[in-house]
Amino acid sequence: MTHFSTYHARTAAGVMPAPSRLAFTCVALTALLLGPAASAQTAAPVSPASTSMSSGSTPPSSVQQTAPPPAPPPEKIEPVDTPQGAVGPTSAAPEVTAFDIAVRAPAEVQELLEKHLELQRYRAVTDLDEAELARLIVLAERNVRNLVGTLGYFSPDIRITREGGVNEHPVIVVAVDPGQATNIGPVAITFAGDIAVSPDADATAQRTEIERDWRLPTGLRFTQDAWSSAKTQALRQLVARRYPAGKLAGSLADVDAPGRIASLRVDLDSGPLYRLGPMQVSGVERYDPALVPRLARLNQGDIYDLNQLVQAQQRLAASGYFDSAYVFINPENDPLAVPVQVQVREAKLQKVVLGVGMTTDSGPRASVEHTHHRVPGIGWRAVTKLQLEKKSPFVQTEWTSIPDEANWRWGVLGRVERINDNELITQAQRLRFGRSQAGDRIDRNIYVQYDRANVQGAGLLGNSAADTGDGSALTANYVWTGRYFDSLPFPAKGYALGFELGAGTTLGKDRQPFTRTVGRWMGIKPLERGRIAMRAEAGAVLARDTANIPATQLFRTGGDNTVRGYGYRDIGIKLANGVIGPGRYLAVGSVEWQRPITLKGRPSEFEHTVFIDAGAVADKPQDLSPSFGIGTGVRWRSPIGPLQIDLAYGLKVRQARLHISVGFVF
Repeated sequence: MTHFSTYHARTAAGVMPAPSRLAFTCVALTALLLGPAASAQTAAPVSPASTSMSSGSTPPSSVQQTAPPPAPPPEKIEPVDTPQGAVGPTSAAPEVTAFDIAVRAPAEVQELLEKHLELQRYRAVTDLDEAELARLIVLAERNVRNLVGTLGYFSPDIRITREGGVNEHPVIVVAVDPGQATNIGPVAITFAGDIAVSPDADATAQRTEIERDWRLPTGLRFTQDAWSSAKTQALRQLVARRYPAGKLAGSLADVDAPGRIASLRVDLDSGPLYRLGPMQVSGVERYDPALVPRLARLNQGDIYDLNQLVQAQQRLAASGYFDSAYVFINPENDPLAVPVQVQVREAKLQKVVLGVGMTTDSGPRASVEHTHHRVPGIGWRAVTKLQLEKKSPFVQTEWTSIPDEANWRWGVLGRVERINDNELITQAQRLRFGRSQAGDRIDRNIYVQYDRANVQGAGLLGNSAADTGDGSALTANYVWTGRYFDSLPFPAKGYALGFELGAGTTLGKDRQPFTRTVGRWMGIKPLERGRIAMRAEAGAVLARDTANIPATQLFRTGGDNTVRGYGYRDIGIKLANGVIGPGRYLAVGSVEWQRPITLKGRPSEFEHTVFIDAGAVADKPQDLSPSFGIGTGVRWRSPIGPLQIDLAYGLKVRQARLHISVGFVF
């Protein structure tokens, strides 16, 4: 709630002089709308010795009123039968006005007074006589002083005059020189409840965070909005972790108007420590009842953390099983085991998604995807997708179980694709079986995989099966990925890394063992203006030269998300007949400077980038010779993820290419 201030000064005969030190107490904004009389009556007793602002469940300091209250306005000010409907809100703009108002003050003060000045309410009272208008002008000074005080000006020079002759439409001029603003002096934040006595290191850290993040430190300018915002932020930090029943027990702003210093005190009461109790789920009918607690991953006995509840809610909503999810607790329940309430609305059992798109790597594409969330008989989810495009059309089906208590899922994947590398066309099949674990930051996959690559095309002439990647293999694999960005899919800082380890054997008459290793890294470092995005990838396949390793286990690079300035998979091994084939070693790197584009002096949803990419593929590490691409582009924070439009020049091919892609890839 927004608060304004009413204040009084010591007087000898009821006339308010220029204040030396002012005393006031917060009054709700709604009190301003009740008129001068109500404002005077709402003000709590205060002392003329200091200026105090208090809020919370405790009353203001116990001080005494020493100034007589002002005389109430005449009853005639609120007529019943005026055509304009009597008194309206301060923002009213009646067609017929009893007087006009002109505010002469600095822009900040002028805007506040024009919006909230009580005189605005009486412009619709058309039968005011000169005496009544004069009394309103006298009473307006207190209102102006209160409003200006909310901006931190407690010694303003206020002059309210009437302009215009007796028979002319009157104009009330409010001239204000606010003087110097009040700054923050000493700040005291006190704690009560469990957070004040707990020996737990987390409680100590929470107290430290609240004190460190206090938004009105000594030396800053005091305003009512900043004071309210600072208290709200402190309370938000208190209740976000461990103490959902925490409250603001009291607060005081003690203002020395002549010294222009505001001393602040905030009292926070944490209440008891809360721990999570049993989960109570509603809305689940068609899916396994164990699905919600396994996706939410909230353990009974854990200390309450709002962020954990939000993450659980996001996991449920992003799982695909539910159209909506709501996770919350009721602090009025037992703090030692507060029940976790989960309300979900289930998604339909089956859905079909049609899609169209385009990339500069593969050109236009169309897709159809069918999802069955609970296959009869086994209860697994099946996702089947057909995608048609020029370079790499495919059909794939993936079946996964619901997660177990450790968040591992069983899964089966089958994929058939056609990879068009111009002179070489690879008909590839893949079958995978294993387990996967998707966490908030870390993903793990363990699986056995069968690969088959049948290579055809004019590029086969004069090349062996080992050179072109024609063959089949069976491998065991482990994949680990960790993402440590501040936010996705629009990270501003952080890093991610991942690696793949595989070992297996080729199949057929001449079986040969081999290993495959891939490492990837991405880092984003913020700058004073913009950021630097860097990425690197390296891979190696170790085997005998004669091993017929399938092309899907070897390396080629180039394209939208690898080395820009080159076509899709255009960087590889140059074979004997001049055709580009796959290789056993890979190295890719990129550095990109991303800067926000400002519109009217403010950062927009667009960014400008300049970059340099490099990539190489070879059959021996010493033969790695990088192909460089340089360019520039723009980024747009679209609703479906980052849209990237880049114009890159490949230094080796001496050709410029346009690259367009959507989404954050790692």
